Amino acid sequence: MADPSSYRPRPGEIPDSPGVYRFRDEHRRVIYVGKAKSLRQRLANYFQDLTNLHPRTRSMVTTAASVEWTVVSTEVEALQLEYSWIKEYDPRFNVKYRDDKSYPYLAVTMNEEFPRVQVMRGHKKKGVRYFGPYAHAWAIRDTVDLLLRVFPVRTCSAGVFKNAERTGRPCLLGYIGKCSAPCVGRISPEDHYELAEEFCDFMAGRTGTYLRRLERQMAEASDEMEYERAARLRDDVGALKKAMEKNAVVLADATDADLIAVAEDELEAAVQIFHVRGGRVRGQRGWVTDKVEEITTGALVEHALQQLYGEETGDSVPKEVLVPALPDPVEPVQEWLTVRRGANVSLRIPQRGDKKALMETVQRNAQQALVLHKTKRASDLTTRSRALEEIADALELDSAPLRIECYDISHLQGDDVVASMVVFEDGLQRKNEYRRFQIKGFAGQDDVRSMHEVITRRFRRYLVEKEKSGEWAGAEDTPVNGTPAGIPLTGEDDGVIGGPKDDDGRPRKFAYPPQLVVVDGGRPQVAAARRALDELGIDDIAVCGLAKRLEEVWVPGEEDPVVLPRSSEGLYLLQRVRDEAHRFAITYQRAKRAKRLRSGPLDEVPGLGETRRQALIKHFGSVKRLRAATIEQIQEVPGIGRKTAETIAVALARSAPAAPAVNTATGEIIDEEEPDTTGGSSGESVSAGLPDDRRGQET
Repeated sequence: MADPSSYRPRPGEIPDSPGVYRFRDEHRRVIYVGKAKSLRQRLANYFQDLTNLHPRTRSMVTTAASVEWTVVSTEVEALQLEYSWIKEYDPRFNVKYRDDKSYPYLAVTMNEEFPRVQVMRGHKKKGVRYFGPYAHAWAIRDTVDLLLRVFPVRTCSAGVFKNAERTGRPCLLGYIGKCSAPCVGRISPEDHYELAEEFCDFMAGRTGTYLRRLERQMAEASDEMEYERAARLRDDVGALKKAMEKNAVVLADATDADLIAVAEDELEAAVQIFHVRGGRVRGQRGWVTDKVEEITTGALVEHALQQLYGEETGDSVPKEVLVPALPDPVEPVQEWLTVRRGANVSLRIPQRGDKKALMETVQRNAQQALVLHKTKRASDLTTRSRALEEIADALELDSAPLRIECYDISHLQGDDVVASMVVFEDGLQRKNEYRRFQIKGFAGQDDVRSMHEVITRRFRRYLVEKEKSGEWAGAEDTPVNGTPAGIPLTGEDDGVIGGPKDDDGRPRKFAYPPQLVVVDGGRPQVAAARRALDELGIDDIAVCGLAKRLEEVWVPGEEDPVVLPRSSEGLYLLQRVRDEAHRFAITYQRAKRAKRLRSGPLDEVPGLGETRRQALIKHFGSVKRLRAATIEQIQEVPGIGRKTAETIAVALARSAPAAPAVNTATGEIIDEEEPDTTGGSSGESVSAGLPDDRRGQET
């Protein structure tokens, strides 16, 4: 590990002008390429106190052994040079999008004497017209099969073409009218080339001309009573319309645009691109990348634009590019796109209308692509095994932690404090063993104390189960059945679906111990969890914490965190476990809060379900009118008997306000309807009382 100060250039040596810089390691390999409006200011940011740097940046500068730079005239030139160097050197610390597949294009070889329509992948060739990319090659073949009725362009390979030319007999497509058979001279090279150009025009979105021409020819043939020809033209029109229907209109005014969306988390990002030509979605593609450097959404968009248009020119760069966030600064990127197109390019964020709606669709695709990528990665047995081994090595465990439990605390400004426990076995979720907790040992917001309570309750229950089974003989020496420091033994809101069973068939809720306990938090939360286990006499379970801000792994008793490599599968697994615990806790906390805000006097009536509560409110209109009703009037509601009506009347009488509200200025008694608090359609909407999540932070 190199000391950045050993290769730091003197400030006076670095020019204060635009340029591109390269960090090299001790073997002279380029490990990072960046651009800057001011090289002096940008490079100075790398050579500060290492503790102030992001962990990924810190890893890069300590891996590097030297830095060099190249001065350019403008920021646009810097953008171009940065793209070229990233492509040339493939630096390990730069964001590099990777395709999950090689996308197929519909290609027309206009550089040949007899242009050919075919499916192509890989790098684009000069003189070939491309349309797409498409998600599947069969989608291209279906479209081409429909269009060959109207544009019978050559589709055969060079070998088939030469063989037909030698024998004087066309292939099957030539006999059935789906090829103009230039191989046997049925059409001249000039006419065939013009036919290929018409095919390209139709694929580019200029469809109206050909449809109107065919419809006009069909009408003329019908007027001349050439019904067979008219029928053939009718079928051609139908084929063209069917081909057009495969790409529905999504944007009006025949818009040409590319829409780019980004879905990301702390470790990875997925990019989805929709190519819209003539108002129709003509192609779609996506990339996934590891976030090996500290990067914003705008910077991810900039890298995507570089990869997407770095080798494109002319019409391949659309007039409009819609993105979720703009690069900073945006002007050089927009100017670079304009240069590559040869005309003005608009780079902006859609704000309203059809374009914003389509962008939301692209965003959903990006999110699904990221989830699918993570699912594939997590389901791989070899990857999971390597992740568990890396965790064991980093935490110095005796064996791989086959069962991992993770805990998270959630609340809203100290109210409705809850906790979650999620379980991963062999790197996979065990949802039937998830558990939820309500913090009851104290009131208020204290994440450290809450974590101590949850760990104590969970593992005290584990010791109880172990004592019942006779597996543990030291129960009398540990406060299993006692309640230390006011922590309740019960209070878990456990919805147990499966798991090991007791002799009486009931689920054993906390029978299995984990090899590793992970807490969402840093050193204080880890210390609280370790203290709880020590108080229970448990010393064979490892504890660690994952701090979300910097993805650092904290272990008890250590001053410094364990920093797993950015490419570590172990770090990826710990992050998945932590995020799942956070999701489970947030879901429970929100449900608990919503239930509390919806509660009303009728909720206290034993045996009165949601259906009959709704019927009561619908019948009387409000809780106040229901409170004033007699038992006989309450019995008029369907499903309410006399005993239930009496119970309702007693419950409402107990919850009645002590005195009416009075206007202190006028002395007037305020007589207002009580809102419906049962979640029904009458009265005030229950959602009106819900607090805005932005007013407080859920943790």
